[in-house]
This record gives sequence, structure tokens and C-alpha cells, in this order.
Amino acid sequence: MDYYHAWFNLKSGVKDADFARDVARYMDHLKDKQLIESWKLARSKLGLSPADLGDFHLVMETRNMAQLDAAFNYVASRREPVEGDHFGVNSKVQNAKFGLYRDFPDSVRHEGEEKF
Repeated sequence: MDYYHAWFNLKSGVKDADFARDVARYMDHLKDKQLIESWKLARSKLGLSPADLGDFHLVMETRNMAQLDAAFNYVASRREPVEGDHFGVNSKVQNAKFGLYRDFPDSVRHEGEEKF
């Protein structure tokens, strides 16, 4: 699995529960299209998170890079209905940081012939 992470804060005046519903609509849309496998939205608890990462954390899981690329291409089309869902989330966040992780060790990993 590949894990696309987004850490961010909400813009001033954005209601957290409304935002969570917007994220659910957007992520469920991508999942229904089989462009992601699953997703999870989390919020720091008791302020226990690195300040530079923000208060919220969104994780999208994909089978592989091909599925993630298909999701990116779909969203990049800027066409409805995904455009409205994307705007409903993206327009409400600030200071976003992103990361891409994978399961480890990789399923294709072979040991014994490494040069480093």
C-alpha cells in the first residue's frame, strides 16, 4: 500500500464538523470511483503534535502508484462533480504539507545482492 499524507490547519472561521463532512464527501467520492482504497481524517489530541505539521492529518491509502496517479489525474481534470468536492476541502485549509509513504519492507524486496 501507498499512503498519501496531508497535514494542515483550518482557515479562520471554518467549522471543524462542517469540514469533516466535506472531507468525507470528497474522500468517499474518490473511494466510490475506486481511486483510493480507504482514508482517515485525524486531529491532534491535547495539542500533542509537531506545531509545523498542523492540527489535522488526512491519510489516503492506495494499492499502488498507478491508482494514486489515476486519482491525481481525475482531480486534476477540474471537472464536476469532483471539482466541487475538491474545492470544498482545499479552500478551507492552510499551511498544508504532504508526504508519500509505503508499506515496508516492500513486497518486491530481495535481500542478498544489495550494493549498499
